[in-house]
Amino acid sequence: MPDFALEAAAGGRVAGVDEAGRGPLAGPVLAAAVVFPRGMPAGLAALLDDSKKLTAAARDAAFAALQEAAGRGEAEFAIAAASTAEIGRLNILRASHLAMARAVARLGILPGLALVDGNIPPPLPCPVRCVIGGDALSFSIAAASILAKVVRDRAMARLDPRWPAYGFARHAGYATLRHREALVAHGPCPHHRRGFSPVDQAVLRFG
Repeated sequence: MPDFALEAAAGGRVAGVDEAGRGPLAGPVLAAAVVFPRGMPAGLAALLDDSKKLTAAARDAAFAALQEAAGRGEAEFAIAAASTAEIGRLNILRASHLAMARAVARLGILPGLALVDGNIPPPLPCPVRCVIGGDALSFSIAAASILAKVVRDRAMARLDPRWPAYGFARHAGYATLRHREALVAHGPCPHHRRGFSPVDQAVLRFG
């Protein structure tokens, strides 16, 4: 389970930063930056974990709790994206870093340190410390992972009625068998990511 040790040891204003959506074949990549300015809110600790370990219902509950904590001044967060077009132009790693930089910049008051999940430091407007497996270690990073995941999943669900052949509401753009079969049958839509092999193969077939 994550805890607040990394934030407490750093002192000052520390943000946890994480992304969601590096692996899918479609849709934007989302990032969130989270600061707990007065330490970890007591009622929130039990709800936070690596977003991949939580059910959709648990993520939604944690998302709502983070919004309530922000309303009480116990949490500050910002969420940002890099678009499908930016992913195609930059590559997914650089687009993820762009989304992270946008999220940190949107915090208003920059943190003294950003704890970033992963092992490659993004170019942020503040000092960065990479934390491998950070969403399972740091409350702030876990919170960021949940915010980014929930917002991205909801965005993909909103695309589903416009592009029903692909099943975005079910798989959020990930490369499931059904999604890959839909690409073969229908070709890519404007939200599919160029530079990802199954999408590029479909572009070649459909022109």
